[in-house]
Amino acid sequence: MYYVYILESKKDKSIYVGYTNDLKRRFDEHNERQNISTRHKAPFQLIYYESYKAQADAKYREKQLKR
Repeated sequence: MYYVYILESKKDKSIYVGYTNDLKRRFDEHNERQNISTRHKAPFQLIYYESYKAQADAKYREKQLKR
């Protein structure tokens, strides 16, 4: 299963959109400042997610949301 997710920074209320095959692990990585692009905006709250069977579908949806 693949997930498209939207996080909101508790620090500055900015939004981050991503996709992963392990939502809990990825959410923890963001909050533990292991992601270079979001490190300075942690902590985050998960505000939305969708699940997909195919990775290609999740990647496509992520691109749609980032536009």
